[in-house]
Amino acid sequence: MNIHDQVRSNKRKTWFILSFFIILIGMLGYVLGLIYGLPYGGFIIATFFAMFYAVIMYSQGDKLVLATTGAKEATKKEYPHLFHTVEGLALAAGIPKPKCYVIDDTALNAFATGTKPEKASITVTTGLLKKLNRQELEGVVAHEMSHIKNYDIRVMLLTAVLVGITILLSDFILRSFLWGRGGRERNNQMVLILIVVGLVLAILAPLIGELIKLAVSRRREFLADADGALLTRYPEGLASALEKISKDPDPLVDKANKATAHLFISTPFRKKKGIVTGLFATHPPISERIDKLRAM
Repeated sequence: MNIHDQVRSNKRKTWFILSFFIILIGMLGYVLGLIYGLPYGGFIIATFFAMFYAVIMYSQGDKLVLATTGAKEATKKEYPHLFHTVEGLALAAGIPKPKCYVIDDTALNAFATGTKPEKASITVTTGLLKKLNRQELEGVVAHEMSHIKNYDIRVMLLTAVLVGITILLSDFILRSFLWGRGGRERNNQMVLILIVVGLVLAILAPLIGELIKLAVSRRREFLADADGALLTRYPEGLASALEKISKDPDPLVDKANKATAHLFISTPFRKKKGIVTGLFATHPPISERIDKLRAM
């Protein structure tokens, strides 16, 4: 596929995954309503908590990420090359220039934050600035700029909200059965079947939700790679940068955690292999990303 085909393909796959997620939450909400005799009550509960959670995350999410990762706002005097790269690519992308932050860490990594371009920022590690050449840094910044331009942080916020609501509804359903609400006599056999199915789904939903969230994260990485290559018109720059990142002897970002791992251009933890590990990975294999870039 060419760059434009890659972008369109990743967008379709991402929205397919999110649609599946919404259906899952709707099913849990409906089952919760059945347990309490209000079939549509679950939808109301889900909507209320989703809005409440989204407002908090939307207004404070980027500040929390920057604080927990130890990012410090960069000055143009200290990091002129970073500033010029961000300014040039923001102009090419047609969005306001994001703020620049730096993490003092030898690991090679970077991430973007902000639910909209006007309030976005790009953060890189000092290790990345030292090890990458100009074209490679442009490739990484273009990748992060694409996350901002494509509102990927907002998409991941939506996914996080959906995961939270899935876990919340699952917990409500399981507690309802423990408290005896689900054991009362029912005249409608179909209702009983739906509740039993809902109980099984409530047990599995948190795991399913987490897997879907990670799948969305991996899709957005492919999209940002393709869109970043489109922005620079030079896929090899990002491919070469990812190659260096994959060979980093110490990829661990000291202040990274599981809540922020999906934001980074590459996993900020030490890499593990295996089928199960792949399912729970926040990023697709770097080798696959490099191959896709070089095939463009």
